[in-house]
Amino acid sequence: GAAVFIVNERANESSASLNGELRYSADSHRVNAGQHNQDHHTKCLYDVSPHYSVDTVSNVCFEVEDVERSFKALSHLGCNFLVPPTTVQDQSGVVTYSVVKSIVGNVCHTLIDRTKYEGSFLPGFDVIEKDCNLEEEDMSCPVTHFDHITYACNRKTTHQIMRWYEEFFGFQRFFIDGNEDVDEGFVIDQEGIGLRLFAMEYWKCSKVGITLPSLDKKEPDCKFVIAESLPEQGSNQVDTFLEKHKSPGIQHIGLYTEDIVSTAHAMAEAGVQFFSPPHAYYTKLSSVSRYLLQVFTKPILAENTFFLELIERRGAKGFGEGNIKALWRSVQAHMENERGDSQGEESPKSVQTANY
Repeated sequence: GAAVFIVNERANESSASLNGELRYSADSHRVNAGQHNQDHHTKCLYDVSPHYSVDTVSNVCFEVEDVERSFKALSHLGCNFLVPPTTVQDQSGVVTYSVVKSIVGNVCHTLIDRTKYEGSFLPGFDVIEKDCNLEEEDMSCPVTHFDHITYACNRKTTHQIMRWYEEFFGFQRFFIDGNEDVDEGFVIDQEGIGLRLFAMEYWKCSKVGITLPSLDKKEPDCKFVIAESLPEQGSNQVDTFLEKHKSPGIQHIGLYTEDIVSTAHAMAEAGVQFFSPPHAYYTKLSSVSRYLLQVFTKPILAENTFFLELIERRGAKGFGEGNIKALWRSVQAHMENERGDSQGEESPKSVQTANY
């Protein structure tokens, strides 16, 4: 659907690998959106060169109505642009983009206008067609768009981050839970988990910063979640991310699916491993009119930092208190297992891998 990943491979790092736990079958990569057709020593199209010490997910792209206008407006507000408005074209049309540095660690945002381009993806990419039925692929794995993106951040930086996105990108905060404290956010403080979460989304009526296209758009705008650890609670998954990633950044991305069971099954068949939420997570749903179904993959990169989430919304627009606590507990258990294994000790907790 609208969920598109661009993967940049760093040169001269043949020893790099994915997380050793992941087992991808040879035929799992059946569809490729395209391949960059320029030499890898040239500049990085639609982004900045990925000079970072560990593998990382570092750019969230926004389609905007006018790149030049956004550049002028954000520059006037004091935004730091790494790439000014740049035009790329081929026989299918013209694409304009720029890249702005965010306030979060190594995260950047590419602002792009594709309204004058009629090709299948972007100039600079060659389409690779393989034997597959795209309609059948969509039916088995019906992911439609990015639902949310979660940042892992240092303590006491969340409000500064939210102000940045409010001022420059026109985002506004929304409450995860009805009892959420304005200043403290949604707090998870139980069973060895000490986390503070805040959420925000693009406000279509915003008069500042970027303007996202909304006409004829079927998918809702992506949400951002900011996670920071509570003090004096011991190390948790946010602290682990900050240590291994070496800075704040994107911890996970939530992929919206219209059928979480079918999608998880298709991904598991391709070798993806999932955490199993507590059994009670999927019970007692028949009496609930609006609810969520979510599941986390195990970390994808070798550093055990970035992972994916599948989410199916059945009437619910937020995240749900019970969902968050159950899912983050599964990640916490995995991190504790990893620490125990690395120290040659018996793992303090067990975590199951979901089978679909």
